Amino acid sequence: MLRVGLTGGIGAGKSEVSRLLVEHGAVLIDADRIAREVVAPGTPGLAAVVAAFGEDVLAEDGSLDRPKLGSIVFADPEKLAVLNRIVHPLVRERSTALEEAAAEDAVVVHDVPLLTENGLAPLYDLVVVVDAAPATQLDRLMRLRGMTEQDARARMAAQATREQRREIADVVVDNDVPLEELRRRVEEVWDELVRGAHTE
Repeated sequence: MLRVGLTGGIGAGKSEVSRLLVEHGAVLIDADRIAREVVAPGTPGLAAVVAAFGEDVLAEDGSLDRPKLGSIVFADPEKLAVLNRIVHPLVRERSTALEEAAAEDAVVVHDVPLLTENGLAPLYDLVVVVDAAPATQLDRLMRLRGMTEQDARARMAAQATREQRREIADVVVDNDVPLEELRRRVEEVWDELVRGAHTE
């Protein structure tokens, strides 16, 4: 089994790269998706978040109001740290269970947005960083996700710098390119990963 950490700045196109890797046969463990699952209605995770941040972070249907919580924690590093202390152990536990269920010769790709920030690179056999210019990230966040420029810049500023991510990368996937070019690059990366999985 080859354990790959996949990361990239917000708006860099990491989700697209992970989707392409899955098309090739990767087992994807998506930290963001798991982070949503562990705070779904009725979970101990959601109860802990409400205990820490109050009923105001709930939507009318009893689910977590993610934009509301985001506006609280992204403006305050201490509150973000509180949220991370609740969610990260739950995500880690679920990720471990999913990885243990994968085949022995699998390429297991952990999609981890904050891999660089949380110093997680040593946990993986290989780190793949999806990279894009800040101007590209900003454009995608505003155009595709409907963020204001101020919100987009705040989210980008809360993450590691481009240089910090590149420093921990074993493989860099440039995503300032058309989709066809990205597909070709991901195919090359996949061949490299499969070779790595068979020599582990």
